[in-house]
Amino acid sequence: MILNIANHDFSIIWKGVYYKTLSNYPNISKWEMKNIIDFIEYEKEHNRTVTFDIEDKKLHDTISSNLQNKNSFLNITRPNKITECTACKQGGCMTDYLCHVAPVENSINIFKTGKLLSARNARKESIDDLVKEDRNAAKDPTDFFDYIMFSWGNCQAGDRLVMERKYNRPPTEDDLSINFTPGIRFYFKYDDLINHSRVKFDGYHALKIRDELEIKSYLEAIIIPEKYFDIFKNLISDSIFDKVHYLKNDCKDIWDWSEKVYDYISRGYFQNNKVSSDY
Repeated sequence: MILNIANHDFSIIWKGVYYKTLSNYPNISKWEMKNIIDFIEYEKEHNRTVTFDIEDKKLHDTISSNLQNKNSFLNITRPNKITECTACKQGGCMTDYLCHVAPVENSINIFKTGKLLSARNARKESIDDLVKEDRNAAKDPTDFFDYIMFSWGNCQAGDRLVMERKYNRPPTEDDLSINFTPGIRFYFKYDDLINHSRVKFDGYHALKIRDELEIKSYLEAIIIPEKYFDIFKNLISDSIFDKVHYLKNDCKDIWDWSEKVYDYISRGYFQNNKVSSDY
């Protein structure tokens, strides 16, 4: 795996390269350094080496020096807002909530089983088939399919991935606007999931959990686009019924939808509203 650190618009792993941006390039924060250490350690666990591609020499030297003192970065507390990517209305990733986004067909099974499942567990297909699928456009390695991935609560990445899987290709601008179909958003508190027995930090995702997650034990809220009400109304178990909310998708694109949902979550409306289609 190549770790390319530069002044990118956002961070992404794509076809064996981790394009990582920094909030104040070429300066690196302690949190960003912790992520790099987590990434290297995760790759080492899966028998992959990390090669650095860092154009700024001072930054390269700083990272090399910090890697000699890794323990001092292990207990760094996450910031309330991460500003590596500033595309969202909030000007960064808000770290109070975590979100997992699933398409309608996957969500039906989640409600039936009460669990989020890794791709390998959910689809019961061989790992070779999963890796070789056209929809694995990013060429994710085999171990990624053993985990449930979470993004930050105000991020649009989960819905973008849903659209990528829908079309088996990177989504176009039209796919994310006039053709955009939101997925189902499952919200959790970061401070709850970091204590899960199968949690893993890979330096890229906000966090991920191996194999499965029983949602009722950790769930904060589920946001379902109002148009899917009839699909899900009879699938919701009593144990999570009060956590399910329906919002009208009257947004122009994926960004507006992400902001609308996070606004609903961050203001706490989900704590006292049930069917919220007028929001």
